[in-house]
Amino acid sequence: MSSPSCSDCTAEALLDDDALSDESPASAPPAATEVPARWAAVASLALGVFGLVTAEFLPASLLTTLAADLSISEGAAGQTVTATALIGAIAAPSIPLLTRRLDRKHVMLALTTLLVLSNAIAVTADSLWPLLAARVMLGVALGGFWSMAAALAMRLVPESKFPRAMSFILTGVSVATVCAAPVGAWMGELWGWRSAFVAAGALSVITLLAQAFTLPSLPPMANPDLRVLGQLLRRPGVRMALLAVLLVISGHFAGFTYLRPLMENVTHLSVGAISAVLLGYGVGGFFGNFAGGYLAGRSERTAIVFGGTLIALLAIALLLAGQSMAITAIAITLWGFAFGAFPVGFQIWIIRAAPDQAEGAGGLLVAAFQIAIATGAIGGGLLVDHVGAIGGPLFAVIMMTLGTLLTLRHGPRPAAFTAGEAMPSRQGFH
Repeated sequence: MSSPSCSDCTAEALLDDDALSDESPASAPPAATEVPARWAAVASLALGVFGLVTAEFLPASLLTTLAADLSISEGAAGQTVTATALIGAIAAPSIPLLTRRLDRKHVMLALTTLLVLSNAIAVTADSLWPLLAARVMLGVALGGFWSMAAALAMRLVPESKFPRAMSFILTGVSVATVCAAPVGAWMGELWGWRSAFVAAGALSVITLLAQAFTLPSLPPMANPDLRVLGQLLRRPGVRMALLAVLLVISGHFAGFTYLRPLMENVTHLSVGAISAVLLGYGVGGFFGNFAGGYLAGRSERTAIVFGGTLIALLAIALLLAGQSMAITAIAITLWGFAFGAFPVGFQIWIIRAAPDQAEGAGGLLVAAFQIAIATGAIGGGLLVDHVGAIGGPLFAVIMMTLGTLLTLRHGPRPAAFTAGEAMPSRQGFH
């Protein structure tokens, strides 16, 4: 997922290759506690996360120069984000099914190879269509990786080390969040937008080599099916949580995807200043992960309402005073901070709605995040093309307000789990 991230989270239910199975976590093989810790392999997965999220975020920091070079509108250029998100939403539940008889190492190497090819095609693209093809490949790699990340980590370290391994892997998300946008904007100004994809491609090649040498053979352990998804979608609580995700996350990504046009055309910032503001967004998001985890651990409803209300207010500030450099810089930095409330809050909400099928519910959440990213890019792009650079924040205000009100009215109350249910550990999403 175009995804949401949380570096301090210990994930247990990113959709993995067992996520669609009817088996309970208790049926997992006990061998997971006996394997030696393979930290080099875990590091290669963290490197993969960094490469995937970096490639996903690059268009947002290069949007205007990319659009000008390819002779397309900024709204059309924003649909490169849409393509990645839509395909990621399809790939997340599909890859484990389509590859259920394959060694997971081979699947991971195939997904990373798609990342390499995606960056290579982006570098050589001379029109929108090759670039969209590259972003489709990225979507397959992104959705497939997140569908299996937690399951792979669980098999690479003893059970007692699993939380630490997932925290290590998800650190790649936070580092990419901080670095990708400002570094991409800086490289694009110095050497052109293609140079950022060259750097991302080099990183993906290093990742592929690292995974080839460090990942052990990981034969499939289950034969997943689609029944769990249908059962979960019939539950009102699950449907309400997914609807809130679609509203809130689409609002966020409509604003985020089109921040650069706003900073250039409304605030009239230089490229150096834009890079600095995007760095502020990333740093705000890094600390927002910790604050969001703290809030969600006490009340996921409060965390989501807090983040949604703050982003709606910040988007209004950009609409009314986006010409001010100070207000724009502060608003965008706080926007990154506010987003940290969502990944953990939504994960706990959906697990409360389906505590008996936590893994399948987590998989649906990954898909919902990706669909929301695509919706935000499409809706924001249409408004940007028709009303100008303020279209992104305008779409964000509308969707964020609706999602926040829905959560306030129908979100879970801060009640304890019923007897025998454990509080789910905090998790991160892109």
